[in-house]
Amino acid sequence: MAILPGFSERPMIVIWELTRACALACRHCRAEAAPCADPRELGPEESMALVGQIARARPSVFVLTGGDPMERGDLIEIVTEATGHGLRVALSPSATPRFLAADLGALREAGVRRISMSIDGATREAHDAFRGVAGTWDWTMEAVRKIRDAGIELQINTTFTRQNLYQLDSFVALLRELDPVLWSVFQLVPTGRAQTADLLTGEEMEGLFERLWEIAREVPFDIKTTEGQHFRRVVAQRNKAAGIRSPQPPAGINDGRGFVFVSHTGEVYPSGFLPFSAGNVRDGELLDFYRDSPVFRALRDEDGFAGKCGYCEYRKLCGGSRARAYAMTGDYLASEPLCTYQPARQPCSI
Repeated sequence: MAILPGFSERPMIVIWELTRACALACRHCRAEAAPCADPRELGPEESMALVGQIARARPSVFVLTGGDPMERGDLIEIVTEATGHGLRVALSPSATPRFLAADLGALREAGVRRISMSIDGATREAHDAFRGVAGTWDWTMEAVRKIRDAGIELQINTTFTRQNLYQLDSFVALLRELDPVLWSVFQLVPTGRAQTADLLTGEEMEGLFERLWEIAREVPFDIKTTEGQHFRRVVAQRNKAAGIRSPQPPAGINDGRGFVFVSHTGEVYPSGFLPFSAGNVRDGELLDFYRDSPVFRALRDEDGFAGKCGYCEYRKLCGGSRARAYAMTGDYLASEPLCTYQPARQPCSI
């Protein structure tokens, strides 16, 4: 198997879905979050045991997400435990009155180093419509101010769909004002509440990635994509054409490849968008599931991907969205459905 040694041994990023409870009703929600917590979610003792498992996996980043992690009453204790194990903790909450009432100074002292806020419309009307609750724009802007005042790094997440792609330039202007350390641009995976009709076309996604490369040369914050792995190919192509040797595109992290997701009930998935469980942390060790699960191992063998993703010269850097391949074709090893690139290398004919 052509597996990058580092990623075969341990993940770079661990994301834990603390709960599916959330006060919002976002139209693209992967988790299909609900107002109340699932009674099956990991309890306090199980949560502390999981933190120990994550520490043994030694990821570079540990992200607490949901639902809304602010709905967990033991959030501070979990962050404190993770920090005590030497983990770098990031938080991905929802912008709600609960978050605005929280003591962010206490979260910072407990060890939260970065907080991400989602902005999915460049105007109040567009954002509130996307998030499903009136007032979320104002809450988000207030949350951004509170994060800055607390001395915590700010990350902005944006999911681009057919409904908001036209606002790209307005997003860039807004991000210049907010000045995050990172803009994480999500590409939709049609799972949960997300619909196939909301997806960009392959051509629209390619155009977006071309513009993001250009924007990244002009803005003071970093830009990365989530479930938009072929942005790395665009970065490599454009850098080469421009004679730019650095910055290089990021390492080929993908679903199950340097990345692992733990659900609110303890199931271990390659990502939150790819519903193939390798096991449950109540019954085994996270790192063993990551290293040894047949699904995870197949996802780290890019030479085994079907179609052009299996022979593309960028397959180790990119690999395509395994989650979107599954959602749109039923095969997580299929080619990225929304990549328009035709590899220079062609498969051997018999």
